[in-house]
Parts: sequence; C-alpha cells; structure tokens
Amino acid sequence: MIVSKTKRLRGEVSIPGDKSVSHRSVMFGAIARGTTEIHHYLQGADCLSTISCFRKMGIEIDNRGETVLVRGKGLRGLTQPDGVLDCGNSGTTMRLISGILAGQPFGAVLTGDDSIRKRPMNRIMEPLGLMGAHIRSTENNGYAPLEILGGHLHGISYTSRVASAQVKSAILLAGLYAEGETRVTEPYLSRNHSEIMLNHFGADIRTEGTCAILRPGGELQGRKILVPGDISSAAYFICAGLMVPDSEILIRNVGINPTREGILRVSRAMGAHITLLDEQSGSGEPTADILVRSSSLHGTVIEGAIIPTLIDELPMIAAMACLAEGKTVIRDAAELKVKESNRLEVMVRCLKAMGADVTETDDGMIIEGGKPLSGAVIDSRLDHRIAMTFAVLGLCAEGETRILGSECVNISYPGFYEDLKRLQ
Repeated sequence: MIVSKTKRLRGEVSIPGDKSVSHRSVMFGAIARGTTEIHHYLQGADCLSTISCFRKMGIEIDNRGETVLVRGKGLRGLTQPDGVLDCGNSGTTMRLISGILAGQPFGAVLTGDDSIRKRPMNRIMEPLGLMGAHIRSTENNGYAPLEILGGHLHGISYTSRVASAQVKSAILLAGLYAEGETRVTEPYLSRNHSEIMLNHFGADIRTEGTCAILRPGGELQGRKILVPGDISSAAYFICAGLMVPDSEILIRNVGINPTREGILRVSRAMGAHITLLDEQSGSGEPTADILVRSSSLHGTVIEGAIIPTLIDELPMIAAMACLAEGKTVIRDAAELKVKESNRLEVMVRCLKAMGADVTETDDGMIIEGGKPLSGAVIDSRLDHRIAMTFAVLGLCAEGETRILGSECVNISYPGFYEDLKRLQ
C-alpha cells in the first residue's frame, strides 16, 4: 500500500461492527439456550476465528454477513473438538474461550499464529488454575499452544495486576461454571462489554467500582444483539479528520461506551472539534454519529485510568501528537509491548523514520510535535493497528509512504483502505 499527502478529507463513513462485542456475542450465544441473532457482526479475520472455534465444538452458526445466527446449546452443550482450536491472530478468542473451556468436561488445545504464540498467557492461566482448571502451556513457556482440561471449578476473589478486559472476561466466563461467587478487581476499570452482555443474557452480575462480581445461576438465554460500530476503527477517521487541513468527516453509528471512548476525551484535551449526534443505546451499548473537523491541536499528558479506555488507539494518538504543537507524554502504557507487535518499539522506530521527534520510555513515549514529516517505508510487522495508523499519517507527510504487510488490516477492518480513499 502506497499513501500520498492529501489536501483534504470530506464525506461520511460507516464503521464495521465492534470487534470486542462481536467476539462476545458469538461466545455468549453459543453457551446460551436458544438462538442469538447478531446484527452488524464484524467479518474480520479475528471474529471469524471465534466462529470457527465454536463450530468445531458443535455449535451451529449461520453467518449471513452482517447478520449471524448462533444456535446455542446452553452452558453444558459444547462438545469436544475434533482437533486443535485455531484462534488465528485473536488474543480475545484465545483468552475468553479459555475461560469457557475451564468449565467443560473435556479437554482441548488452543493455538494461533506466530504473533499469538508470543503473547503472554500466564495472566489467564494463573486465575483459571486457582479456580480448579487444568491449564498449561504445552511448551512450558507461558505462551500458546494451551492445553486445557476443565475441572470442578470454585469461585475466587482475584485481584488482577493489569487492567485487562480479556483477563477479567476469562475469569467471569469460568465463573459461570463455578461453585460460589467470583470476583475480579482491576487497578483501573477496563472495557465492560462482558459485564453488559452477561447481564443482557440473564446472568447474575454486578459491579462495585473496579470489581466485577458474578454469581452462577441458571442458564443464559439467547438474545438479539445490535453490534455498534467499533470506536477503535473509527479512531483512524477521527484523527484523520482532525489532522488533515480543510477536512470534515461524519462517522456513523460508533460505540461510545464510557470504558472505550478515551480517544474522544484525549482528542478534546488536545483542542479537537468533535460533535456527537443522534446518540442512542442498543443492547446496553451507547452509540452516536461523530462529526469531526480539522483542528489546531496541542500536546497533552495521557496516563493513568484513561489508558485502558484507549489502549488500541494509542498508536494513532501518538501519530496525531506528531502534528500537534508542543509536547505529548504517554505513560502507563507498557501493555502496548505485548500486543500483535511491540507497539511502543514499532511506533517509535516508524515515527522517527518519518522525521518525528519521539523518545521511547519504559511505559510509553514522549513526542515533541510540530516537526515536518516525510514519507517512509513502514514495516507494519503485520499489526493491523500499525498499518492503519501510518496509512492515515501518510496523508499528512510529504512524498510517499509505503506500508509493508498492509493486508493485515483484514484482521479488524477489511474495507479500511477503500473507506479512506472515498474521503479523499
């Protein structure tokens, strides 16, 4: 993919379904009784991996594109897969399914691509083991492949060292099969899509501050799910509209869950012109159309409790900070090191290649904005967030920006480049 500087961006775009909500809708539908009808399901590679895994465990899933029907068989309705469950590039698939498998009366092996086999799994292996599951890394290195044999589970009160919706969700899903109450406390509140959806499916779940509390009860019941547009995908168009001069973009039907909309708060703190229109709520998830206009941006400090609400958007925010006046400091973001790539290292290297003044720190980066940028060859490391970030930043740089491995956007946003081109 080659990107060149553009004069302006105008028009509107409809964002594909939220990846986190899409994953969970299939998973929860599979272990619920009856049919779950999912609208605006994300047809990216990660979410298709989730469908594939549950089909291998005996669940009938009718994927009609934007609409997916899941014929759930209840909490005890899954069957032992014939072969390994391949999670592809999806950490959400692997970690959340591990929680479900922890309560099954059969064994299974989970694996994925090269990237997944380098992402830390001890963070779920520890709490699931404490609940009574038999779970091990087959290579004894804390990474996938994972071998899981469900056990007789009991509820635990677990304090997570990281604010991670995947860790929290894995424990809560195991808690559906456990005796007694399960509690998960985080240092900061992470995405709460699992709590919202578990409640929607009829689970006994509540929250107290940063603690999620689940009591096992009866069967979950199939539901209708309206998947909002993914704010992590919308972030590229939000930042593009703010960065490119003389631009105005309307982004339709975006999820604005308070645990996900840190990108809006940070952008406004940097001086962004952002307006929310037609705010609604479906399946417990609030949505809005987002109108963005070119803005004079300035640096800011991003740290603490806001980090889990924009962890996937930090690469795009860092790129935007290069065009802002003054200094931007990102702290408490060490989690970026264990994503599809080491996003801290990759972002710093690639931003420097384009002429940015950026310094990597132990848990973030320092960016001195306002320096002129030039096109460069960008190795995406097959990380979809990196590829999309530099496709946008390339619109603001002199010359051509060439993105290697650009096809990796199919993981979360197969039509990204086409949508971006239509605005030019």
